Amino acid sequence: MAKVPTELKYAKTHEWVRVSGEVATVGITDHAQRELTDVVFVELPDVGRKIRAGDACAVVESVKTANDIYSPVSGEVVETNSAIVADPAQVNSDPYTSGWFFKVKLSHPGELDGLLSAKEYKAQIGGE
Repeated sequence: MAKVPTELKYAKTHEWVRVSGEVATVGITDHAQRELTDVVFVELPDVGRKIRAGDACAVVESVKTANDIYSPVSGEVVETNSAIVADPAQVNSDPYTSGWFFKVKLSHPGELDGLLSAKEYKAQIGGE
């Protein structure tokens, strides 16, 4: 059963968002990392890059497949998690804390209202 923390917002494309002030931290969900299985490579966006909600801005590769990671929010990338580049397995072992991907300074905070609640995301993934 996948973990779906209630304090986060979720994209239909399996990314999560944690907001602190005007900065959103983005990662992939527990469900997504389980589907990928063993993550072996992560490519992150450059700090300073301006992204729009829905943009493919990162890549995660597993032993099975490579997938684009889409930004659930618009803004400027202000930080990336170099620890998961060095040790991609953190995405599998701890997707909601040490396995985060990047942080975005929000340019359109209202976009958060269009994301899924934990309850809505659980329903999307089959109520795991």
